[in-house]
Amino acid sequence: MEKGNTKEQILEVSLDLFAIRGFEATSIAQIADAVGLRKASLYSHFANKQDILDTLVDELTKEFERHSIFARADWEDSAFTADKKGMTPEAVGAMVKGQIRYIIHDPKISKIRKMLTIEQFQNEKLKTIQSKHGYEDILKYNTGLIRFLIKEGILKDDDPEIMAAQFAWPISMWTNLCDREPEREAEAMELMDRHIRQFFRVYGKN
Repeated sequence: MEKGNTKEQILEVSLDLFAIRGFEATSIAQIADAVGLRKASLYSHFANKQDILDTLVDELTKEFERHSIFARADWEDSAFTADKKGMTPEAVGAMVKGQIRYIIHDPKISKIRKMLTIEQFQNEKLKTIQSKHGYEDILKYNTGLIRFLIKEGILKDDDPEIMAAQFAWPISMWTNLCDREPEREAEAMELMDRHIRQFFRVYGKN
């Protein structure tokens, strides 16, 4: 097997194992066995298990930067907001559900999120990443969205950060439900729709 492909296979298998067992509970021997390598051969690709994790974390960061609306959004940029004028609850719902479907169905992102959920209490670096992607980026994005909708006269002028929290955290809860119980996705999406419509009824200006 070509060396580059073997390295990618090690990363893929390691992520599978870390997402199920966690980093600490997964051994180099288990990774090597799953790939079909001897431990000595695995060490020709990675120095140790930490090296595998660091490489996965680097890939995670790049993946989120490329695809996550939370990382790419700039609500102060007229080019970013040009197609978001006069947003209706239905338009907001379609935008939110599109991102949630990407998060829960992209195989790599889904596994990385599960790994972070397991490891956030044991690994300082992963705790920081989990806080950024699972809290700070979400709150920043949704606060920007709420401020934009207030400025557009679509929502009432109130505390945008608290409004963003009220808007975002139920959606995060339903996203986590889909992670645990994928068969309940339709239920979660329907609840998101109802939640977004009610949010606009409570805070909408019309």
